[in-house]
Amino acid sequence: MLRPRTWLPEHTPEPSGDSTPVSQLFTPITLRDVTIRNRVWVAPMCQYSAVDGLPNDWHLVHLGSFARGGAGLVISEATAVVPEGRISPDDAGLWNDEQQAAWARIVEFVHDQGATAGIQLAHAGRKASTYSGFTAARGAVPEADGGWRPVGPSAAPYPGLHEDPEPLDAAGIARVVTAFGDAAERAVAAGFDVLEVHAAHGYLIHEFLSPLSNHREDEYGGPFEHRARLALEVVREIRGRVDAGVPVIVRLSATDWLDDGWNVEETVQLAALLREEGVDLVDTSTGGNAPAEIPVGPGYQVPFARRVRAEAQVPTGAVGLITDAKQAEDILADGSADVVLLGRELLRDPHWPLHAARELGEDATDLWPVQYRRAAPR
Repeated sequence: MLRPRTWLPEHTPEPSGDSTPVSQLFTPITLRDVTIRNRVWVAPMCQYSAVDGLPNDWHLVHLGSFARGGAGLVISEATAVVPEGRISPDDAGLWNDEQQAAWARIVEFVHDQGATAGIQLAHAGRKASTYSGFTAARGAVPEADGGWRPVGPSAAPYPGLHEDPEPLDAAGIARVVTAFGDAAERAVAAGFDVLEVHAAHGYLIHEFLSPLSNHREDEYGGPFEHRARLALEVVREIRGRVDAGVPVIVRLSATDWLDDGWNVEETVQLAALLREEGVDLVDTSTGGNAPAEIPVGPGYQVPFARRVRAEAQVPTGAVGLITDAKQAEDILADGSADVVLLGRELLRDPHWPLHAARELGEDATDLWPVQYRRAAPR
């Protein structure tokens, strides 16, 4: 049974007792035992700058700059739970002690700036072992150059990448589920406050969800209930291995933007099931599982977040060409989402939250690092 609509976080802030404006964008939000200082969240953005999965000083400065700039939740890039789950050989990972220690250093700095630290746990599936795009080479990385044969739900390749992904058997699927749980435990041990499962953008879990990539005829393929099985098993594994106070969120692609692909109706259905498994918010994106014509424009994915929120009765995050403060505030004010996640706009301006707070009439002094407060607007 769905929980009542009033279970959703309240959007309207309590009256402050004075005339000071209170925006929804800069109202804290609480998920389980974690209170996040505002609703400007950093979307996971691949950096392709790790060696053997190990995050380094680049990741410290990259993620630390968003925390220093006033973001509420800083989510790391897609972080592979196993070596073969990396999108490229340059992806970050979390499958060993050395990586855990390196992440802990970064998390400590994020916390020191007053932000909350999140990590996106991922497996690239059939889109693994590709060049990062930082070199002239494109497409699949051959084994001779450090690549590997990727896995997927079926032998169907992603166009232009490895032509022979290995279909996972039952034992392989079980290993993937366990690997997500192992990485979740490591993430919590490293100090991360929020865990995000990457089930979007054509990576492994999304590949299982979509009939475009899942051609199986066993209990993981065919009808919706079977295609959703891996996503639910991963969440169940993580929820069973971390403290009940740790929020777990899931990034979903709400549509493949293709006929006969994964669609918003199935996304709503899955989101409700994920909520029952203990997922606290659905980070609602789209696409990535197959080439498609996508009507990109300001806030083009926001309607999907609104629909998932309303119909699945689960908090949502809105993403996709959200670039200015009023736009972000309006998304929250009209009930489309509970938080907004920014990517490229934060790359252009890591201090976007500070500027947005001023534009919305907020006193953002506390968001400014003490070292910078002499420059804060008065």
